[in-house]
Amino acid sequence: MEEISSLFQGFGVALQPYNLALMALGIVLGVIIGVLPGLGGANGVAILLPLTFSMPPTSAIIMLSCIYWGALFGGAITSILFNIPGEPWSVATTFDGYPMAQQGRAGEALTAAFTSSFVGALFAVIVITFLAPLVAKFALRFGPAEFFAVQFLTFASFVGMGRASPLKTIASMMLGFALAAVGLDIVTGQLRMTYGTTELLRGFEFLVAVIGLFGIGEILTTMEGGLSLKGVQARLQLNVVLQTWKKLAQFKLTAFRSCLIGCWLGITPGGATPASFMSYGVAKKMSKNGDRFGKGELEGVVAPETAAHAAGTSALLPMLTLGIPGSPTAAVLLGGLLIWGLQPGPLLFIEHKEFVWGLIASMYLGNVAGFIIVLTCVPLFAAILRIPFSIITPVIMVVCAIGAFTVNNAIFDVWLMVLFGVIGYVFNKLSYPLPPLVLALVLGDMAENSFRQSMLLSQGSLAIFWSNWLVGSVFGLGVIMLLWPLIGPLVHRASLLIRDRAA
Repeated sequence: MEEISSLFQGFGVALQPYNLALMALGIVLGVIIGVLPGLGGANGVAILLPLTFSMPPTSAIIMLSCIYWGALFGGAITSILFNIPGEPWSVATTFDGYPMAQQGRAGEALTAAFTSSFVGALFAVIVITFLAPLVAKFALRFGPAEFFAVQFLTFASFVGMGRASPLKTIASMMLGFALAAVGLDIVTGQLRMTYGTTELLRGFEFLVAVIGLFGIGEILTTMEGGLSLKGVQARLQLNVVLQTWKKLAQFKLTAFRSCLIGCWLGITPGGATPASFMSYGVAKKMSKNGDRFGKGELEGVVAPETAAHAAGTSALLPMLTLGIPGSPTAAVLLGGLLIWGLQPGPLLFIEHKEFVWGLIASMYLGNVAGFIIVLTCVPLFAAILRIPFSIITPVIMVVCAIGAFTVNNAIFDVWLMVLFGVIGYVFNKLSYPLPPLVLALVLGDMAENSFRQSMLLSQGSLAIFWSNWLVGSVFGLGVIMLLWPLIGPLVHRASLLIRDRAA
């Protein structure tokens, strides 16, 4: 098969010594980012993105993607040992992981989490390997209307499938659209909402926004909580690993179901966080030990970790093939591709074949390497959390400030980072979701351009979004997702009535 031969060529690129060294460095940095409170995959990739500008694009994206894998693995460490989610999608892992650690089963919980993470990510990479070329070829049929329909479906999915209030999700998204509109209008050449400030001519850099929203905002929230991090012994012995693997064999169906849930929500995109909660809920409902969930049940760790990693990895599929990121981290990687002069989309698989397959090959290698590293180095990473939070916080703040400054070498961006940090803190306090804001900030310009091009082609008629089966089906699905908060309860009520009458 063509995909297999291309994948082997990609392994030839990924196995170069320079790329292997960057892969190992990225995984270690990613695990540290996942462990440290206040940092996360999206923020870690955003902070370190400027360091890769001098690298070849393939090497740079390999390092950044491995930071992502490491952060996915590392997020489970604090969730299980300290009941502090290192990542938003690790919240569901705390439900059973932390009780297991309190029962003296930390090694078992960590082994289950890392193994499940590995399985979920591997399943998603296999999906990417075989579906990406098909999606890319299919995407060649996309025009402005089709691209806007996909972008509309992306935004609508957050409204219909998100766990937050639909109105709050829409409000967050509207703020992102407003921020994306600031600066120079590339179509008319007019300035929008700059208010005479020359620094706003380039608009709001998504890297600065992400660093502030995810990094500074989370630090402010953590400081308010007054968390005191105390050391926890975390030893993984070989016999604990082997005994846990034997127990995990009975959860094959749970893992497979979680992989499917994760891949669906990663591609749609719902995101890793909804995937972890949905998978946990489904597993609890379908398990014969559902009443033990929340008290230290091993299956309660397997389900969310498998789904979160499958979703986090498969989110790269729409980013590579359509230019539509399926997660905040994928959005940051999308920005990196644009900075390196690479346009995500179907032509990427034709014009930069070596880059694409080198990246996919690095996903396999990075996942395996990350799995080995986290299994062997858990005590070392756990020791980081013995450092007082009063020391960790200034270090994170300095790293964030450096990351924001290096985007444009402008102190104004550091102040913007602080402003976005306050916005992130307020959003967290008011339970407003941040991912829709970030997604709208990144995709706002692209969606606007696609819509305006569509209107020019159709002479202002919205009928272009129903002009053929492809754009009509995608746009129609987007409308259903947008209205699902209203439709869903009616469907549920109707199903209950039908069930009652049948009984």
